[in-house]
Amino acid sequence: MPDSLRFGRLRNAPQAGARPAAPGIWHRPGVLDLVSDLLLLFAALAIGYAAFWWFLSRPFFPLREVVVLTPPAQVTTAQLEFAARTAIRGNFFSVDLDDVRDAFEKLPWVRRAEVRRRWPDAIELRFEEHQAVAFWTVADSDDAHLVNRHGEVFVAASNANLPAFSGPQGSAAYLLARHQEFSQALAPLGRRLVAVWLSARQAWRLELDDGLVIVLGRDQERAPIDERLARFVRAWPETQTRVGVPVAVADLRYPGGFSLTPAEPLPAAKGNK
Repeated sequence: MPDSLRFGRLRNAPQAGARPAAPGIWHRPGVLDLVSDLLLLFAALAIGYAAFWWFLSRPFFPLREVVVLTPPAQVTTAQLEFAARTAIRGNFFSVDLDDVRDAFEKLPWVRRAEVRRRWPDAIELRFEEHQAVAFWTVADSDDAHLVNRHGEVFVAASNANLPAFSGPQGSAAYLLARHQEFSQALAPLGRRLVAVWLSARQAWRLELDDGLVIVLGRDQERAPIDERLARFVRAWPETQTRVGVPVAVADLRYPGGFSLTPAEPLPAAKGNK
């Protein structure tokens, strides 16, 4: 019998039918090589991307001019130059075209602007100007703006001879459409419609270029505004001749007729001497 016994490290004997454990990722050289290659690829792309934008940001591609492709009518050259100086930052590649477009669209008469790069050192500018068709005042307010042909309100200065609109907030496009309809209805009188008012209660009032104010009031089911205005237009030439004095106000709010207010008080009737 031996003097001593040595026992090795005890291990559980594998059970019959059990699968050997799969090796970890660190024991799989193929997977490690793939991960390493992917990390190197991502690092190379990041470095290349940073180098690319660093190169583009260098003063190698300066912007030297803005080419205006739209002949300006209301916008001045000084306004365009100011917008360009304040908005154009960077070079041909790094300039933010959205910022440049926004700067031009903030000019008083510019409705819409379009900018694009022109190789190698320019920016092209196209823009649409507002076409003012009326002055606009919000009811119960002193804020005077302009209305373009699309019914949009914008802020700008103008000395043009335009009709005046006044109505609730957001009703400029509606007043523009109604102004066109009223103008067609009044055309037989040979007068120009110079002002349209719409109250908060949806009551209408018109003014002609000879100073005559036409009070239409609200639309009525029995006597719509269009019918009352058409009746007045048919009757007005003969009525004006018969009245024989200047009329300041024609009140059309009556279903069966209209009343007139003279521009000056009528002389008092004198008794027989």
